Amino acid sequence: MLKGLGGLGDMAKMMKQAQEVQGKMAQMQEDLENVMVEGVSGAGLVKATATAKGELKALDIDPSIFNGDDKEVVEDLILAAIKDAQGKASEKAQEEMSKLTEGLGLPPGVNLPF
Repeated sequence: MLKGLGGLGDMAKMMKQAQEVQGKMAQMQEDLENVMVEGVSGAGLVKATATAKGELKALDIDPSIFNGDDKEVVEDLILAAIKDAQGKASEKAQEEMSKLTEGLGLPPGVNLPF
């Protein structure tokens, strides 16, 4: 179709690929809102559930850890569970992004979106 235009044919192909990637990225971002990950601390005493985008959705605390003297420990366990969930969310998002960019021929380590 664009053979006589030299490099413009390649440019059109690249633009089409960019549009396809943009659409796939938008879909992936939407999908990440529905993927749940769970962070755990204290051998399962505190569990935090978040979307793969890192939005905290639920917190489950085993009642056995409630003791007035252990307030700081409980707070630390809650923070640890949330951080674990956020870390897993970030890993899941990177994993999905890698799947998306795998076929593009980009060099390793290129982070999208720019």
